[in-house]
Amino acid sequence: MFSFSFYTAGKLVAQVTVSGTVYDESKKNYVENVLVQSSSGKFATSDTLGNYKIAVAENDSLVFIYKDKPTQKFAVAQIPNLQHFDISLHIKVKSKYSTLKEVVVVTKSYQQDSVENRELYADFYNYRKPTIRTSVSPDGAVGADLDEIINLFRFKRNKRMQAFRNRLEKQEQDKYVAWRFNKKFVGRITQLKGEELDSFMVRYLPTYEFASTADEVSFNRYILNSSYAFKFLWENKQNQRNPAKKEN
Repeated sequence: MFSFSFYTAGKLVAQVTVSGTVYDESKKNYVENVLVQSSSGKFATSDTLGNYKIAVAENDSLVFIYKDKPTQKFAVAQIPNLQHFDISLHIKVKSKYSTLKEVVVVTKSYQQDSVENRELYADFYNYRKPTIRTSVSPDGAVGADLDEIINLFRFKRNKRMQAFRNRLEKQEQDKYVAWRFNKKFVGRITQLKGEELDSFMVRYLPTYEFASTADEVSFNRYILNSSYAFKFLWENKQNQRNPAKKEN
């Protein structure tokens, strides 16, 4: 996040950006169309996911107005984290977007896709390397399984079956990681957007082993801690590209 300074009445005042999410009293439902207004007259409005972003001076204060009812004033200088200033209004809203419903819908969709994919390619998922096996005839005689013996020497077929199974399993793992590490979820935690979010998604894509074994707390902590490191590197990179802004 960049900041710059300007003169007001002979004093140097820094400008900063405050962003966050507005929730209702349940802290699950997003509240849209909330007016965010600064004491200097600037304003912004929360979107359908409750997100807002406003550029203000450090000596400003913010007030949130919903249906003509304002909250208390919040001094910008006293906000501990300017990029994650989330608030909860004492109201109840019914929204098609909520953190709980979002998780349930995505989980169900992924499980259905995974089951359907395994049913469609059952022959490949169930493939096992042929070995010499015994079989029992209807009259009770025990002998070698001729089909298994024949398959032992079908080298191209065995290699092709094994390769395709490996590819299917890799695709399933990639889909699982993409389901759990999705843009909407990561954006909600990191507050990154656009090019920054795209770059973060590529740089910090977790492995399947971690995504499939980490509990919710550990997984969320990984994303949050990674975002701190990413934002530091991103700002340094931008400052190197625009040294003039850094000096200002």
